[in-house]
Amino acid sequence: MRAFVITGPRRAEVREIPRPEPRPGEVVVDVERAGVCGTDVEFYSGEMAYLHTGQAEYPIRIGHEWAGVVSSVGDRVDPSWVGRRVTGDTMLGCGECERCTHGRQHLCADRYEIGIRNGWPGALAEQLPVPARALVPLPETVGPSLGALVEPGGNALRAVRGAELASGERLLVMGAGAIGLLAAQIAVAEGIDVHLMGRSDRSRAFARTLGFEHVWTRETLPDLRWDAVVDASNAPELPALALDVVEPGRRVVYIGLAGQPSLIDTRTMALKDVTAVGVLSASGGLEGTIELYAAGAVDPRPLIASTVGLDEVADVLDGQRLPGWGDAPKIHVDPRL
Repeated sequence: MRAFVITGPRRAEVREIPRPEPRPGEVVVDVERAGVCGTDVEFYSGEMAYLHTGQAEYPIRIGHEWAGVVSSVGDRVDPSWVGRRVTGDTMLGCGECERCTHGRQHLCADRYEIGIRNGWPGALAEQLPVPARALVPLPETVGPSLGALVEPGGNALRAVRGAELASGERLLVMGAGAIGLLAAQIAVAEGIDVHLMGRSDRSRAFARTLGFEHVWTRETLPDLRWDAVVDASNAPELPALALDVVEPGRRVVYIGLAGQPSLIDTRTMALKDVTAVGVLSASGGLEGTIELYAAGAVDPRPLIASTVGLDEVADVLDGQRLPGWGDAPKIHVDPRL
């Protein structure tokens, strides 16, 4: 089969490799669609932290946002999975440690992460091996494009849940990229008054095309009561700003990751009695995201700028965009193109 392989910083190729065979407890998925995200870009550039801690190494096969159809199953797997459209959890815990047995398998010290950590191959390929326990079925109303947006949507849903807001309360989302926009869409679906803060003119303009009326820069951000703040940016200075502006006694959710340390003053946190919530992965948020998509309460498909083939992925990771793609933040890959 064909698979996209990063062989070193800013070096990649499409290779012909053996098709996977499902091991006991696993299935093989025919990948219909996969998303490209900032983590994938960091693997391509060589900046991804796992490359420097030994948790990942070249060559690496990326792709952790995906949807496809189960084509074969291994021993100890229900054969009724065959033919079903699915997505799945990226985080694959050992299943035996205290974290795994208490529902925190996404934090397992020995976990694999599909397309990211400890060598588990990713979805930028025609087929993908996945443990059956990580599978999440997709209803007929959630096709390949929506299915490949479940993983980022699960991250965003967990961020909105972490904010603990009631309908009618006000949320500030810092960062108008894919995760920030998904969090904003999900919050709107829950009746929350959403404001967005974006860095670039293009990201703010695109946010307005999605129907968001309150879109600000840091300089124009109004002095309002922010019942919660979600930092979905990669700016090292914004975590501190989120803490500064949030209403005392409420919550700041940190889901964005900066390329350098982002510092906050814990004196501010204590004196304001603020709860800080960190979000790692979509684990626990996949099913709820699928329900929102299936019901039509959230439609993230306008976030997809284009769908490309494996041969075009390196250009995408290198930051190249065709003029006709517009300003939507997400690129999808169809491995069969």
